[in-house]
Amino acid sequence: MSKFRAVIRSIAIAAALSLLSVPSFARENPVAAKPAQQASGVYYEIFVRAFYDTNGDGIGDLNGVTAKLDYIKSLGVSGIWLMPINPSPSYHGYDITDYEGINPQYGTLQDFKKLVAEAHKRGIKVVIDMVINHTSDQHPWFKAALDPKDPHHDWYLWAKPGTDLQAVSAVGGPAWHRASNGAYYEGTFVSAMPDLNYDNPAVRKEMIDVGRFWLKQGVDGFRLDAAQHIYDDLRTDMGDPIALQKNVRWWSEYRHALEATNPRVWLVGEVARQNPDDLTPYMGPLNTVFNFPVAAQLIESVNQERNLGIGRGLEYTYAAYRAHARGDFDDAPFLSNHDQQRVMSQLDDNMAHMRLAAALLLTLPGHPFIYYGEELGMQGSKPDENIRGPMRWYHNGKGPGTASWKDWSTNDDAAISVEVQQADPDSLLNLYRKLIGWRQQVSALRDGVLHDVPVADPHVLAYTLQDAQSRVLVAHNLSREARVVELGADAHVTMVLLQSQGGAVLADGKLTLPPYTTVILQ
Repeated sequence: MSKFRAVIRSIAIAAALSLLSVPSFARENPVAAKPAQQASGVYYEIFVRAFYDTNGDGIGDLNGVTAKLDYIKSLGVSGIWLMPINPSPSYHGYDITDYEGINPQYGTLQDFKKLVAEAHKRGIKVVIDMVINHTSDQHPWFKAALDPKDPHHDWYLWAKPGTDLQAVSAVGGPAWHRASNGAYYEGTFVSAMPDLNYDNPAVRKEMIDVGRFWLKQGVDGFRLDAAQHIYDDLRTDMGDPIALQKNVRWWSEYRHALEATNPRVWLVGEVARQNPDDLTPYMGPLNTVFNFPVAAQLIESVNQERNLGIGRGLEYTYAAYRAHARGDFDDAPFLSNHDQQRVMSQLDDNMAHMRLAAALLLTLPGHPFIYYGEELGMQGSKPDENIRGPMRWYHNGKGPGTASWKDWSTNDDAAISVEVQQADPDSLLNLYRKLIGWRQQVSALRDGVLHDVPVADPHVLAYTLQDAQSRVLVAHNLSREARVVELGADAHVTMVLLQSQGGAVLADGKLTLPPYTTVILQ
C-alpha cells in the first residue's frame, strides 16, 4: 500500500508542476459562461412532507415540488432525489405498504407524472428512494406471510430451531422480533420493518419489476436505501466476505435488469461505512455510492480549520474506484442528509464555516448532494423529526405553502429563509448558486481526475482536476487568517479563474488567500 501511495504522490506532484507551468496573466480572468444546458452534476435531496404544501393541509406534496421547480432550477442543480413517496404508516415513509403506489398525503400518480414531466422540461432529473431491503409490517405481503402455508411466508426471514434470538443486528438493535403468530422474524432496523428474503427468486423478480415500473413512469434512477444490508443483517455479518459477495451479486443483477428498460438508469447506493475500502466493491454493480468517509472528513476539517488529508484520501479512493469499476466510476459526496445532524448544527452555527464547507463540497468531482435547506443554513439536530423540519421560504417562517406537519425545532432567524437570501447577493443561498455555476462553466470540476497537491501549510488544501476539456488547480484556505501559498520556485504565475470572495492575489509564484477563501486557478 505504501508503494501505491508513493506512486500516487509522485503523480500528484507531476500534475501540479505541469499545471503551474502554464503561461498566465497577472489579473483575474473570469471564465466565459458555457451554454445553460451544461450540467452541474449536483443533486438536491427533498423530503416532500416538509417542502411545500399546495392544498393547505400542512403537509408538503408532489404538486408543491412541481410548484418550486423554478427555485430548484435557479440553484443550478442537475437533479432531485425524493425521499420515499410510497404509501406508508410512518411520517418518513421508509416502511412501505405499496411499492407501486403514491402516498395519498402527497398526491396521486398523475401528480407524480406531472412533476417528472415538468422537471424534465427544465433539464432536471428525478431520482426516487427505493426502499427494498425491508417492507412495512403492515404490507399485505407480510400479513399474508404470517401464515406458514402462504407463498409469501418465504418472502421474509424467519427464525429456525437454534437461532440466537438475542442476536444484535448490523445497526446495533435487536435482530429478531416476535410476530403476532408467535414466530420470530428478522428486522435489521426495527420491528416495523421486516427484512425481505433475497434468496427467494420471487422476491428478486418482484423488486426488479418494481424498479421497471417506476422507470416507465419516467424516473431517471434510484437512491438505494440500506444497500449494504440486503445480506448484511447481523452484527456478525459486518465484514463477512460472503455477505458482501451476495450483496454485490444482487445489485449487479438489479442493475443489469433495469438497464434493459432504461440503459441510462442511474443508481446511487447508501452504504453507510466510514472506511473507503468498504465502498469500493459497490462501484461495479452501482453507478456510485454516497461518500460517507469524505462527508465526515469535510466537516471535521472545517471545524478544525485544518487539512486532514482530504486530497490524499480522495486520490486513493478514486484510484481504487477506477480499478474496481474498470475505469468507469462516479462519486456522490455530500455534507449531511436526512439521517444526520444538519451541517449548520454540526458547525455550531458558524456561517463562515458553513460557506467554506459548501465550497469544499461543490469543488469535488462527481455528483454532490445537497440536503434541502442546507443552502440556507437551516439548523437541525436529532431526533430525526427535527432534521426534517419545514423548508423556510419566508422571513417570518410562515406564509403560503409552508409545511406545518411539525413545529419549528430551532431558533433560525429571519435571515435563514429563501425570501431574505434571494435579495442578498452575499447570502449563503447565492454562494451555493455561484459555486454550482462554477461546475457548469468548468467541466473539470465535475468530471476531472483528482490529484492531491502537497502544501506545507496545514491550513491549505489544494488539488488538481483534469478532464479532456480543462485542467484546474483548486486551493482552499481553511483558516480565519490569510495564507500565502508557495506554488513552486520554478513555476510560472497562473491565471485566477474564479474565487469564492474577492481579495485573492497571485504574484511571483505565490498565491495569497484571504480567510476561508476558495480559488480556482488555471
